[in-house]
Amino acid sequence: MNETLTSAPLRLAYREPWSWRQFHDHFALRRLAGVERLETQRYTRSFRLGARSGWFSVRPLAGEAALELSLAPSCSDLVDVLTPRVRRMFDLDRDPAAIAAHLGRDPQLAALLARAPGLRLPAAFDPFEQAVRAIVGQQVAVKAAVTITGRLVQRLGEPLAEPPDAEPMRLFPTPQALAADPLDNIGMPGKRVQTLRHFAEAVASGELELSVSDGVETLVERLCALPGIGPWTAEYIALRAFGEADAFPTADLGLLKAPLWGAGGIDPRSLAARAEAWRPWRAYAAVYLWHDYASE
Repeated sequence: MNETLTSAPLRLAYREPWSWRQFHDHFALRRLAGVERLETQRYTRSFRLGARSGWFSVRPLAGEAALELSLAPSCSDLVDVLTPRVRRMFDLDRDPAAIAAHLGRDPQLAALLARAPGLRLPAAFDPFEQAVRAIVGQQVAVKAAVTITGRLVQRLGEPLAEPPDAEPMRLFPTPQALAADPLDNIGMPGKRVQTLRHFAEAVASGELELSVSDGVETLVERLCALPGIGPWTAEYIALRAFGEADAFPTADLGLLKAPLWGAGGIDPRSLAARAEAWRPWRAYAAVYLWHDYASE
């Protein structure tokens, strides 16, 4: 990336421990070509805020408990809007010690916490984009979901007018674009295509507001009222799209089959009961269970 094309970078401090590797691995598995770029020590993506669009870039600062945020020069006036969203995306504001102290009361979770101190909750920059990813990802592997979502980007994503260098970038498709397209030949079953288009129509028309201002339970209820969206999808959207600390997709396979539970796993009802003691940090317990599952 050509550093001469950026506005003055900002320093985003955080409480340690915080792991760049955790976020790098998270994005490496989910990176959308054209929308996101990932280097060893840098993450860059395009974004849209209302009628404005641009890009931002984040990198860890060596020897400091901070990230460096760089913005497209044309977006320097959006600093006050962008900064809190980037901080939420990289989970820079919560206290890992307080979370660990609470979750560590569970002896089984305490063992996971000891092996990987300070895991955070990666969240999306754009809630609509994350919700689309969650719907596309119903009952398919992450890699397959990324491939299908990438087809949506190539078909419906507008080119970014001022990428950080000569390499083109694209914007994630708008709700209006997804609602208007038949979404044929993208590799999804017909019912899931209908779910995605209906969701996009609801957002585009204003029927559905993607917000947790009325509480995460209200958002989950609104999402579950749409055809084809069940509790797992709704809870996962709350967790990843908004970084909701207590969201918990109980029926998630990775949570149910984490090695922590032994060879037989755990059933959803038992997991839900067990997770009551983890409130208000159930999403962080999920992060540790997913980490346990991925490390198997």
